[in-house]
Amino acid sequence: MKNTCKTEEQKEAIIAEYLLGGGSYRFLSKKYNVDFRIIHSWVMKFKGNKKAQIKKVPSADCLLSPTAPLLPTDVKQLQEELRKERLHNQLLNAMIDIAETELKIDIRKKSGTKQ
Repeated sequence: MKNTCKTEEQKEAIIAEYLLGGGSYRFLSKKYNVDFRIIHSWVMKFKGNKKAQIKKVPSADCLLSPTAPLLPTDVKQLQEELRKERLHNQLLNAMIDIAETELKIDIRKKSGTKQ
């Protein structure tokens, strides 16, 4: 029978390693001498806990491949693009409002209508 007495720090390290793609339940079971079903239960309990979530980090191979899309890193550029898109959305809504009042036709779909 495998030893399952682990401290909270050890449990969290095992859970983090699993969630970050460090290996399967059985691989981690052999590595840390813990039954794979116990590791599975720890992971499921952790996933149920909404306070702390670990994001899965893409592997270095994925980030360095030539076919991988380049990730934008300039936050100011993204904020400016978001501002422009919001302005564009407001402009389109204003055009629809003007068309509805001048043509007296309902353009926007009303909720609850049947097609």
